[in-house]
Amino acid sequence: MTRTLSTPPTLVSGCFAGAGVPQPVLPVAGGGLLLRPWERADARAFFSAYEDAETRRWHTHRPSTVAQVEEWFDGYRQDWEREKGCHWAVARDSGEVLGRMALRGVDFEDGVANAAYWVLPAARGAGIASRALAAVSAWALDDIGFHRLELDHSTRNDASCRVATKAGFLLEGTKRSAAVHDDGRHDMHLHARVRGDR
Repeated sequence: MTRTLSTPPTLVSGCFAGAGVPQPVLPVAGGGLLLRPWERADARAFFSAYEDAETRRWHTHRPSTVAQVEEWFDGYRQDWEREKGCHWAVARDSGEVLGRMALRGVDFEDGVANAAYWVLPAARGAGIASRALAAVSAWALDDIGFHRLELDHSTRNDASCRVATKAGFLLEGTKRSAAVHDDGRHDMHLHARVRGDR
């Protein structure tokens, strides 16, 4: 079904991936880190995140094999090409993978996208996730022109809440019984950052 909008879309098709534009590598403030597209050689590191109990606790959508991760990477490339999402490895300049950063649920009409992230156990506690989230937010809001970025996490996930707050995502409320985790339904905190927030 085709809808006719009474208002112009916030973003137009081609605003970030049109005409074969490659997914950018984004610098992360603080030195030595960047956001880069996933490479096939990263599949083992990506899979290892989901072998960690803490990651598994908060992420029910998870790969079962390294081969499945490679399929996900193919899907990530297609997401970029179709402007449906953006998926990055959080990595050191040396190439070592430290975590994941993504924008999903891209809505050009309202100029909204949803952020998601995790960090490998050895990289936790160093502010890597919040710095990476701040970097992708600056790109999406200031460079591309999104109006609003959202993220949600279990109300029991204090670490994710700290990441969101440090990256300038204000806590807007609680979505009651909004997501299923391995141990049952969780209330979810909704955070957002809007263009112009500082």
